[in-house]
Amino acid sequence: MNILLQASAGSMLIPMVAVIAIFYFFMIRPQQKKQKALQKAREAMKSGDKVITAGGIHGRIKEAKETYFLLEVSNGVVIKVDKASVFASASDVVAN
Repeated sequence: MNILLQASAGSMLIPMVAVIAIFYFFMIRPQQKKQKALQKAREAMKSGDKVITAGGIHGRIKEAKETYFLLEVSNGVVIKVDKASVFASASDVVAN
């Protein structure tokens, strides 16, 4: 009887490991790659680049600091925006 319980526990382990592996390769890993690419793109942004924020504000980077950008959204109108809220370069959106 004890051998039957061990065999059934072992046979359940293989499908569980397979499900976890599939979940990792199809969901977690692509998301991590996307996050790394987004982080690299944010680090590459510099003064003069046109960007779009998460809220849909279009502007040109006036100054890039450690954790935020100063965006010029209109002539003489500068706003402070957290780097995490800048998702796209305007030139990337136009190119795609």
